[in-house]
Amino acid sequence: MKVTAVILAAGQGTRMKSDLPKVLHAVCGQPMVYYAIQSARAASTETPVVIVGHRAEAVREFLGETARCVVQDPQLGTG
Repeated sequence: MKVTAVILAAGQGTRMKSDLPKVLHAVCGQPMVYYAIQSARAASTETPVVIVGHRAEAVREFLGETARCVVQDPQLGTG
């Protein structure tokens, strides 16, 4: 059975008081999304799918070919 990770990374992160997308804030020297991608790749051979929104191009630039990006427009959240 194929399993594909879907990483929800479209949030703006307004409580962080930064224009930087929430998932690009560094934790221990790496953007938060880095750790999600590493976990997804360890769990499956399928390319992870990352849902992007706020400053999608910045997130796409960081991810490069490590994931497939899907833009959530308009941003509807997860609720």
